[in-house]
Amino acid sequence: MLSRFAARLADWAQRWVPDPFVIALGLTALTFALGWLTMPAPAEGSRAAALIAGWWKRAVAPESLAFTTQIALILVAGSALARSPLVSRALSALAARPTTTAQAASLTATVAIVGSLLNWGFGLIVSAVLARQIGARFSAAGRKLDYPLVAAAGFVAMMVWHGGLSGSAPLKVAESGPGGGLPPIPLSETLFAPFNLVLCAALLLVVPWLFARMASPAHERLWSVAPLGPADESPADAAVDAGGGREAPRRALGWVATALMVAVVLVAGAAVVQVFSANGVLRGVTLNTVIVLLLLGGLLLFRSPVRYARAFEASAGEAGAILLQFPFYFGVLGLLEAGGLVEVLAGRTAGAASALAAAGLPAQWSLDLVVWLSAALVNFFVPSGGGQWAVQGPIVVQAARDLHLSVPRAVMALAYGDQWSNMLQPFWALPLLGLTGLRARDILGYALAVMLAAAPLFALALLLH
Repeated sequence: MLSRFAARLADWAQRWVPDPFVIALGLTALTFALGWLTMPAPAEGSRAAALIAGWWKRAVAPESLAFTTQIALILVAGSALARSPLVSRALSALAARPTTTAQAASLTATVAIVGSLLNWGFGLIVSAVLARQIGARFSAAGRKLDYPLVAAAGFVAMMVWHGGLSGSAPLKVAESGPGGGLPPIPLSETLFAPFNLVLCAALLLVVPWLFARMASPAHERLWSVAPLGPADESPADAAVDAGGGREAPRRALGWVATALMVAVVLVAGAAVVQVFSANGVLRGVTLNTVIVLLLLGGLLLFRSPVRYARAFEASAGEAGAILLQFPFYFGVLGLLEAGGLVEVLAGRTAGAASALAAAGLPAQWSLDLVVWLSAALVNFFVPSGGGQWAVQGPIVVQAARDLHLSVPRAVMALAYGDQWSNMLQPFWALPLLGLTGLRARDILGYALAVMLAAAPLFALALLLH
């Protein structure tokens, strides 16, 4: 039954889901129209002028462009690392284990969940590369595969990440508090709270099983997927290797390049150690440290700066969709802020929770449920976990305080809503799509199916705490 349900959703997505860039443009137009209809008239100028200014403020803000560059670097550096001979062989060996679509999807989902609990960027890239290598294995062997289902299993990394070590909201409130004069909330009450650990364990057990159950022979076919192998050797290098009278100078330059690489690796490695020493390993694992570690890992595994540079260049094209679309999504955030739409949505949280409690539901669970669902909705317009906390977090915290309920619970409910609806957010699918060579419509039907199937796990986690 689950496989038929997933197949119907996949067929629907193939027919009706547009290109991610079209979705970004549509969200921009929709948010502008809603903001113009709902925002009060400004003291100076027009609504349209205020909204345009809000779009510009976010779309090209230095922090928005910096975040776009960070995500692009994670994608390219992760892809280049996967092209190294050692990692390529390791992933190929892992990709050789499954012999059916069900096994391939289950394995990819497991790797995605474990990786994303450590760091969301790591989990997303590693699982995407694994899905690509599995597709290449089946393609080379002439075996049929539901390749989009396997890729969707890699995308599930984004449905668990906020409950892991890189969760934006829990780390933020542990560092500087939730606002409103409240003290920092220790991770023992959020990420390491029993209810979150149980939920993460349940997702690790149930989600791979769900993907295995969604496999259907009716959706399997022969795919032509090329493996992510080492970058090709240049003709000049091949001529030198074949003998051309320039072996000695080239060999000397190679030694110099290697010595410079070792020196840079030592300096950058020492910088990472310094960051971890100053902030602790948990808080030290940020986008920047992940980027540096990926770069250092690539240099070490290629053992040649020239070969690594070629692998990096070969991977750079996979970041095109990110560089194109991220500024538009940040522009949507600017429109939301300028039009006051987030406040309109999230500001009613306390009232909705009170209404549910008055109907006989537990008060805390009522608030958690409303926060979870509202955060899932806001996530379509503000896909960044950190950005969503900055916009919606203060309102959620105030609602919990007004109702005299647990603030840590409200923080995690927001985190769960953010990660749960990521399965329909093409913003975060872009890195995976770039690596697998698929389109958003290929995977979003399966992503929707697992999102709906996993909903009871999130509801129970909030209810049973």
